[in-house]
Amino acid sequence: MSTHTHLTIDIVSDVVCPWCYIGYKRLEQAMAAYKDQVQFTVRWHSFELNPAMQEDGQLLSEHLAEKYQITAEQSEQNRARIIALGEECGIRFHFTPLSRIYNTFKAHQLLHWAASYGRQTELKLALFEAYFTEQDDLGALPVLLDAAEAAGLDRKEAELVLKQGNFAEAVRAEEQTWTGQGITAVPAFVFNEKYLLSGAQDTDTLKQVIDTLLAETA
Repeated sequence: MSTHTHLTIDIVSDVVCPWCYIGYKRLEQAMAAYKDQVQFTVRWHSFELNPAMQEDGQLLSEHLAEKYQITAEQSEQNRARIIALGEECGIRFHFTPLSRIYNTFKAHQLLHWAASYGRQTELKLALFEAYFTEQDDLGALPVLLDAAEAAGLDRKEAELVLKQGNFAEAVRAEEQTWTGQGITAVPAFVFNEKYLLSGAQDTDTLKQVIDTLLAETA
């Protein structure tokens, strides 16, 4: 019989959010410190940073200038910081002047479907890598199917899921649920449906939350 304590972590995020990628990798490092005493269940939830984004996406530099009113120099500084922080947790961020941001609604539908197979995290990481390292279009069917296959999911079933829109309504409903609970920025981590932690917190902060939960269940 397992003597592990069970903790659930719900993560609200988008697949084109670099801080979501960094935040998860830091969480992964924190969870590794408890591998002998805690059984973690990670559940991913949909959030679209740009739900109105057109199908062919938009130049990232143009998008950031419009959305955040930042200069090209500020944008470059931000990307350099993201690249450096990514390197610390094993992420290869790759940005170019032609980098684009894409509509992620289809990716979220696939992630919702992947939950029934227990492969959400594998798919999420495959999508992160496709976008941030390979610069792939996350709205393109072949890219999404490649990610599903890389995550150990059935490619043909994934294609049906997207073509039939089986989970479109479920994704919209989930997004509304979380925004209705006050989530307006990602990543957002909810520990044991009790403690909310916003942003890509450092590993030590994440471990402190886990320690608090473990003390409560002792």
